[in-house]
Amino acid sequence: MASVKKTSFTIFIVLAAIVTFVAWRIFGSNTDFAESRKSFYIQTGSNFDEVISQLAEQKILKNPGTFKLLAHQLKYDANVKAGRYVIENGASIFKVIKVLKAGRQTPVNLVITKLRTKEDLAQKIGNNFECDSSAVIALLNNNDSLLHYGLDTNTAMTAVIPNTYAILWNTSALKIFKKLFTEQEKFWTTERKKKAATLNLSPKQLYILASIVEEESNKDEDKGKIASVYLNRLQTGMRLSADPTVIFALKDFSIRRVYRKYTEFPSPYNTYLYNGLPPGPVCTPSIKTIDAVLDAPKTNYLYFVAQPNLTGYSNFATTYKEHMMFAKQYQQWLTEYLKAKETIDSLK
Repeated sequence: MASVKKTSFTIFIVLAAIVTFVAWRIFGSNTDFAESRKSFYIQTGSNFDEVISQLAEQKILKNPGTFKLLAHQLKYDANVKAGRYVIENGASIFKVIKVLKAGRQTPVNLVITKLRTKEDLAQKIGNNFECDSSAVIALLNNNDSLLHYGLDTNTAMTAVIPNTYAILWNTSALKIFKKLFTEQEKFWTTERKKKAATLNLSPKQLYILASIVEEESNKDEDKGKIASVYLNRLQTGMRLSADPTVIFALKDFSIRRVYRKYTEFPSPYNTYLYNGLPPGPVCTPSIKTIDAVLDAPKTNYLYFVAQPNLTGYSNFATTYKEHMMFAKQYQQWLTEYLKAKETIDSLK
């Protein structure tokens, strides 16, 4: 009798150990990486075997075999959902399966600051999302697709307000653009639209003007005054003669000084050759810049040029004579500055 009890006790201990081990495998920490968290991507169209392969290849879990067995039991193998999933260090196999089966993705933060071209936007989206940059460019260069949004290939970028957007990783190029467009519509509140109308500009035109101001200065204190210069030129029929539009037309953003030969480049974006605003923006202006243009002070300024120093501020003028005086001061300072810099660099 004692022997039977001893055997039963031994079996109980073994079973308890097995249950404990299995529970530990399923509910205990099972991650196999040192980081505090790791992103796991499941491509659209992936099957269960591919998920298992990727879990092993990326060293997400210590025991992908146990994951496979439990996934079959929980029917995850028939419910694979594409997306980006953030796995916390110390997560259990059960928790990982629960997250994947529910499709509980962690969105990607699409951070948009200043972009100059459609290609820049396409590359940023392509680098951060499943959709390819070529799909984004195809959309931005398709007038038929853009017509639905009241845009064309020139004005497509006016739908992009620099900000941070939380978007699921496997979102298509079209849906990402729809998201940006919808947020842009929210941005143009009734108040902002009224301010733009007071300046005789549509929201798209205001955005285009703000893009020029954005490229002209990084000094918030000057942006409103620079905007007033261009608004006054538009009102009086003067050409904008804005250097950023020439640089954009040439697509050479390394240019630091716009020479006369550049201003003769034939492009509708060249505001030295054509009246009015260019057909599209030359960058994505910040919200601060857009609001600075909307709130531009009323001035008589028609000209501005950089101050002869390294502050980044500008001198503003109402007459061409006054402007040329400021321009001469700046050119003299710049020549001396570059000579001094060249001398210092040669001594290094």
